[in-house]
Amino acid sequence: MRIKMFFLFAALISLLCPACPAQTDIAASLYGAFNQSTSGNGTEQSPANSAGGLIEVRHIHNPLVGYEATYSYNRANQGLSNGLIACPGLSCTVSTAAISANAHEVTGDWVISFKAGSFRPFALAGGGLLLNVPSGGTVTTTTYCPVCALSAQTTSPAATSTSTKGVFVYGAGVDWALLPHIGLRLQYRGNLYQASSLATAFSSTNAFTHTAEPMIGAYFRF
Repeated sequence: MRIKMFFLFAALISLLCPACPAQTDIAASLYGAFNQSTSGNGTEQSPANSAGGLIEVRHIHNPLVGYEATYSYNRANQGLSNGLIACPGLSCTVSTAAISANAHEVTGDWVISFKAGSFRPFALAGGGLLLNVPSGGTVTTTTYCPVCALSAQTTSPAATSTSTKGVFVYGAGVDWALLPHIGLRLQYRGNLYQASSLATAFSSTNAFTHTAEPMIGAYFRF
């Protein structure tokens, strides 16, 4: 459905703006990364929401032919758990992890747009790589004994590994020209990718997840 809407929007743009001048710009934006939790293979993964920054280099050749290269960075801390709802025997063990990480994303995107006065609405779709690099963390293991009403807890450094995933990107927004070469860029970008556990003691959920990124930034147009 989203793909059909994308091409319908493209056809509408071609009718509204048959001949718009080519242009190139560089932009920097701040955004909030709002992540979805996932579960699977006995693991529950809860990524933390965070703030980040995006750099874009964009070239608009005509309303239907535009492209950009982007780099973005944000913190990507994770909470992990393989907790049991009930103890099947005399005792049970629950493990949780708190992982600190940094997320780096590089994408190439197709952009369609049209100019309407001081505004240039646009839509985009593309893909790239999402690199999550852990910087430390801990694993806490708690052993419960319901029969004897005792519990024991240990905390140790987490063994971690870097994760690289493909990511599909889509979005839409508007450029608002304040001066001939400078303006504001307001946009929303969505990332769809396969979640992965950064702690080697936990299985990956192997579930697809989504990150929503509302953004505000500024551009300089050449």
